[in-house]
Amino acid sequence: MVLLTRLGGVPRLLGRVGAVNGSRWIHGTAALAQQGAAYNERLFGHVETSVNTFPILHTGGVHPVPVTLMPGEGIGLEVANSMIRVFEAADVPVEFERFEFTDLDEGVPDAVVASFRKNGVALKGPFNTPVKSKSKSINIILRTTFDLFANVVHCKNIPGVETRHPGVDVVVIRENTEGEYSGLEHETVPGVVESLKIISREKSIRIAEYAFQYAERNNRKKVTAVHKANIMKQSDGLFLQCCREVAARYPYIEFDNMIVDNTCMQMASKPQQFDVMVMPNLYGNIITNIACGLAGGQGLFPGANFSPTAAIFEQATRHAAKSIGGMDVANPSATILAGVGNPIRRR
Repeated sequence: MVLLTRLGGVPRLLGRVGAVNGSRWIHGTAALAQQGAAYNERLFGHVETSVNTFPILHTGGVHPVPVTLMPGEGIGLEVANSMIRVFEAADVPVEFERFEFTDLDEGVPDAVVASFRKNGVALKGPFNTPVKSKSKSINIILRTTFDLFANVVHCKNIPGVETRHPGVDVVVIRENTEGEYSGLEHETVPGVVESLKIISREKSIRIAEYAFQYAERNNRKKVTAVHKANIMKQSDGLFLQCCREVAARYPYIEFDNMIVDNTCMQMASKPQQFDVMVMPNLYGNIITNIACGLAGGQGLFPGANFSPTAAIFEQATRHAAKSIGGMDVANPSATILAGVGNPIRRR
């Protein structure tokens, strides 16, 4: 069975790329999923968790495993469909429980919550949160409801994809549940808005420990904590102190720290200096987008969100790109890589 999916600038890792009537297409079979699985393990590495992983390409006598699927909006529908076609071509024993919803005012439907709670594994497309909307982000609701505390994105140069910088190989680990990105804000009096930044010792220790365990198990040499403790001395100061405490338990892994604005400049000028990076919520959102842009763009890299008992896989940058939705020009590589080769490894 041959899969034909129209792409724009697809990396060679996903198969043989050729020209058809002036367009770029990707040709693949079940080997596509196998290549993606191997590449995805290199992206995410080994992760300790109690999630029940679904078996990839072991179809003999294996019953289909239910996985919650939220295509999202914008380009989400078409890239999710591309991923499904890969699964079908590879005869992967997965049964998707598909939910299409986009109404921010209604939040996450109860049926979706029940499905993900039952399955423990989900694939999610991008959801757009308009600036003028007063509704809470779907992404934030999912992260906080299910304690998806660790967002992991691995960006590295891909053969065949031209980039400004060679030698990029960085893992961004982001605390996903607190900080100013949580959207906790209110108007105290007309014209005055307070936005709360919550940083706790418990969650800072947890994400720092996750980052060092990731580095240890994947033979990474250095962890960099990103912060703004020179200005936010109590909140980011607490985060940095927690990272230092955890680092002391891993003397064989190099540890350093960097102020977030300098980090952005250093990422743009010399990204090769970074290995594993750990940071609070908002900084992680910004640094992840920079890393993806440096290594090839938003359509290439998958992201993972882990809780102690569940995981959601998605496109790393989570841009809905509604302006090109439905045009069949979005690169589905990130979504395909998020789907094939589930990166969780039980230990």
